[in-house]
Amino acid sequence: MGFIKRKVKKFEYNPRYYKGDGNPYEIKQKFDEYRGPLGGKGIKSKFFNALNESKNSIDRGFNKTTIVVIVVLILVFLLVIDFDLSIFLNN
Repeated sequence: MGFIKRKVKKFEYNPRYYKGDGNPYEIKQKFDEYRGPLGGKGIKSKFFNALNESKNSIDRGFNKTTIVVIVVLILVFLLVIDFDLSIFLNN
């Protein structure tokens, strides 16, 4: 069937209820408008940029909750591997 050359049909589709500017099919990331540029290629620069971004964040309570959860998980892990926690206590 290669001897019949057919032209690809193109359709001009306009969404019925879209009344806005720009392309309605453009895919955007959810948090791109709130995030600053990550100007660096190295891991160290990316880490420090992310750290500065989290320091300037409005939602500081989330960071405290995250730290508490991480500490509890570390303690549970130390108890599971039978680590002697008495070295942290002064007698």
